[in-house]
Amino acid sequence: MRKAVKKYKMVHVYNCHPFASQHIVPTEQEPGPVCCGGDALFVVSAGGCKIEAYQMQEEGCPLICRFATMGTVHSILHSQIGDYLVTIEEKNKATYLRAYTNWRYQAVEKTRVGVRLLGHLLRGSASLRGIPKEQMEIIEIPLFEPPLCVSCCPLTGDLLVGCAKSLVLFTLRRQTLNDRLSVLDFERLLILHIPGWTPSQVALCAGYVAMQADLEVLVFQLQRPQPGKEQQQKEEEERDQQLQLHALVPKDMISRTDRLSVSDSEMKKEVTGHLEPEDFYMFPKNQEMLGEQAKDCGVCVTLEWTGVESEAGFDTGVTYILYRRFAPDFFQGNSVEDTCLHSLQLYPVFTSNQEATGEAKSPDPACVFCFFSLPNTGYMYSITGSAELVSSYQYPEKAQQAVLSSHFLHVITKNALQCFSVRCSAVAARAQDPYIDTTVKACPPYTMEVCALRIQLFIGLKALCHDRNHIVLLTAADVESKEDMERAARKSLESKDHKTLTGILLAVGIEPSSNPALESLLSRSFLDKHNWLMDTLRSAAGSSRKTSITKPKEPSESGHGWNLYVVNTVSSLTLYREMVEYSKKYEVSDPFSLSCIHLLSEAHLLLRASLLDPLVEPAERAEVQQAFRENCAQLGDCYSRFDKRDSHQALPYYKMSGLSVTEVIQRNMCPADSPPEYGKGFLFFLRHSLDEEDMEELSQEAANTVLDIFSVAEPGQLPHVVSSPFMLNSDPAFTLAHLDRLEAAGAPSVTLTLAKASLALRMGDMQLYQQQMERHAEMLQVYGFIEEPKLLLLGRGKAVVPTPLARHLHLTQQGLLVAAAVALHENNRVKLEEADLFFQELCKEAHEAASNPQLLVDFWEALLVASSQEAVIQELLFRLTSVYIDHISRQQQPSARPLKTADDLMNSCVHYGQLYPWVGILTPAHLRCTQGYQEDLQKLQSLLCGPTLDVSSILPLLEQLPDSDNAGLSVHVLCATRLGHTESSIERLLDRCPQAIISFAQDELKNDKMALWWQKLFPELCERTRTAGDDNSILLTALKETLVVVAMELNPLEFLELLPDDGTAQFFLPHLLECSQRNLMT
Repeated sequence: MRKAVKKYKMVHVYNCHPFASQHIVPTEQEPGPVCCGGDALFVVSAGGCKIEAYQMQEEGCPLICRFATMGTVHSILHSQIGDYLVTIEEKNKATYLRAYTNWRYQAVEKTRVGVRLLGHLLRGSASLRGIPKEQMEIIEIPLFEPPLCVSCCPLTGDLLVGCAKSLVLFTLRRQTLNDRLSVLDFERLLILHIPGWTPSQVALCAGYVAMQADLEVLVFQLQRPQPGKEQQQKEEEERDQQLQLHALVPKDMISRTDRLSVSDSEMKKEVTGHLEPEDFYMFPKNQEMLGEQAKDCGVCVTLEWTGVESEAGFDTGVTYILYRRFAPDFFQGNSVEDTCLHSLQLYPVFTSNQEATGEAKSPDPACVFCFFSLPNTGYMYSITGSAELVSSYQYPEKAQQAVLSSHFLHVITKNALQCFSVRCSAVAARAQDPYIDTTVKACPPYTMEVCALRIQLFIGLKALCHDRNHIVLLTAADVESKEDMERAARKSLESKDHKTLTGILLAVGIEPSSNPALESLLSRSFLDKHNWLMDTLRSAAGSSRKTSITKPKEPSESGHGWNLYVVNTVSSLTLYREMVEYSKKYEVSDPFSLSCIHLLSEAHLLLRASLLDPLVEPAERAEVQQAFRENCAQLGDCYSRFDKRDSHQALPYYKMSGLSVTEVIQRNMCPADSPPEYGKGFLFFLRHSLDEEDMEELSQEAANTVLDIFSVAEPGQLPHVVSSPFMLNSDPAFTLAHLDRLEAAGAPSVTLTLAKASLALRMGDMQLYQQQMERHAEMLQVYGFIEEPKLLLLGRGKAVVPTPLARHLHLTQQGLLVAAAVALHENNRVKLEEADLFFQELCKEAHEAASNPQLLVDFWEALLVASSQEAVIQELLFRLTSVYIDHISRQQQPSARPLKTADDLMNSCVHYGQLYPWVGILTPAHLRCTQGYQEDLQKLQSLLCGPTLDVSSILPLLEQLPDSDNAGLSVHVLCATRLGHTESSIERLLDRCPQAIISFAQDELKNDKMALWWQKLFPELCERTRTAGDDNSILLTALKETLVVVAMELNPLEFLELLPDDGTAQFFLPHLLECSQRNLMT
């Protein structure tokens, strides 16, 4: 059997110097557990019965205070919030959890110490006897189970305790007694029952809880979702499906929840029924579950609220974030016992707009990271929002402990302190700024490979802790323990047995590699358990040799020395400058080296981490900001030389550097003695910068340099480059010469011709201008404007400035100008509002109406013909209707001759309908020709006769249009009829223009409105004819036409009932006979 060999990617190691200095802590006795926080170092000494506190900020780490503990300390932890210590202690074979508050009072000799139980001061339930004293207090925290591990929340100071079958959460309470004195207390808030799980480490931060077993990690969040009954039922159905799927799987491979349903005795009985325990050992496979998948990990977390004020938390639930399970790795030089997780940590990162105020109600961090480590690999996850693996760390040798910070990951092995880069700032930057990874801003990706900045040798490293810019290391000249010696002896024995057995088999003529069973036997790591097999094989080979086992020496009881170091890290600026100098070595050897960019990217993230740190002083922050801009310029230089996929990163990095375009050009100019050569990233930066609205205007020298650059690198871009508003200072003759060379090289285009025409206008050469404009038809010129809109308009912020070419077209070729503007809008090169500003600015010099000049109205009408976007169509209809009504109400003639007449629009645009005949009766054509504004009237009437205009949207506009004349009357009647008010329209026409009533009825009284002929029109005509007297010829004619229609639609009886009682028989009888004859025929 071949052994599987895992291949790990080697970590890039830079020889930087993140460590500034180191000091030996003047401890008098051998240290036990250590921790640090609040610029203080806490050392357990005197066999675990005393705690010493040292000041790390001062030279030599002087002693702050020393105080005795109530038991032997096995674990110690400091909380920044509340500045208290929490310990796990043992006394008389019992384990206790205690908190030490106000410990700084012990700096004064003979200070009293108070001891009390948890909750003694909560909500004033009990008061201190006498006057409160400035003294250290020891708070006894009772538990149902012995504590195994503990963690403090860095944001609230809350306490999470891990026990054998549960986690217990204590919330920190602060009570102010007077101006100088405040006391801390804890309240047991929550018990998290986790059956079948014994945590080796726990972590708590911002509502996230992480717990770690030997080979498993679970992260969940305490939130307030309120799942309904349907969701709970769905979860139960999924759990039942899992049980059914596991029916044919061996029970020792079922998830933890399923194992809990089977008693240990039943499981053991079933396994031993058909397997020998020494034959097989099943390990769980590697597994990673993120987000919603993590709830299927098989770990059940049950909440039990115990706080007095816990009623508000009853709706809080558990949201699973991350579950990771590992299988033991036998191929990295580790035994099964050594393959365990360690260094579990939850680390919050704030952004610059947040502050870690240190209060109990601090804001939520922008990002929270979870770190844990195997002996050879470390893992860092981002768990805010959705869980994601950010980085994995491959250690060069077995790691004993690791600590994550915002700047570095510090790892200790047996004989080295290793400093790795981290990606916290890369993730936090993207959470803080949505413009990251755009053309505006950039940041190295968090998926970028991590590196080791330094590997510093130390002898016998045992423990590691970290506080801001201090690293505390405990070293001891370790002697091998009895277990280590036995393990080494067992390994030596197995190797000797392997060689002996191989030799015996070869001596008797057996090739082990030819027999899979023998090869499998030789690969087994537990031959010492089967001496009977060895003896049999030795006797078969005639061997009388005996294996000799050297008895391991007992370890010496006396230690071989120890030291406690405080290593100070250098400032971010110092390390940044060193990394820059380091990167220059790569740049000199290979300007296109990826290592140079990688190192500068590491420096970038280092500076970002400092900028995100809310505790950085303002003066130092200003220096970091300046260094950050320098770094962005350096990264821009690197990417500008690249011709690869990431060359576009030059643009955002140069923008963040604060350099002007002229300065960037100078940084990328080739030496005078070398041929001109420009990288793709630099050209990408130039192209996009010339398209920006906020770029500075280039000087003539810089503009001519840009022309030279593009003539060499990308000559096809010259027409677009010369159209940029920032190239206005370039020499026109020099620019025209470049364009002529481009055209002579065989690259003519419409855009090139228009660019040359624009330059001819700048030079005042109208003959050259006319020559260039006549080379292409107007339709082709429209396509040229689509390709380069800056030939017509220049956008500067919210204002749009027409170019000299556009102003000239306004005077000479308005149709081309409007067609080009419509094409730009329809191809998403110009927005409608920008086009409005363009035409308004263009018409200012023509003394037209400032609000709606005629050329703008022409543009709206042309766009209405071409557009297919419903929102744009409705907006244009409203604007045009408003303009038409305004002109009609004020009887104002257009400021210029419209490009399209009403007839043109009715023939070319579906939104303009043909006029109804009755409208022509109201406003005859010979009257419309005598008044100029009547063209707008006809367009408005055409829109109202069309199918698209929403009449209800223009009702407020009708208030300014009176119906005193036929023009206004036609508009009002059209609107009323479109809204369904047909009866009122009949009355208005009979009152004002009865000669149009029959034409109106023939157009409008159809289908479902046919009954209005005899229900409304006939009675109105009869009544008005009776009262009109002798002057009723128009009404009589209308009445006769109405009777013809009524006689055709009604039967004789209905027609007879409709006739008035006082009607003349001679007048109605012919129509009654016609109705009767038609009825007989049908």
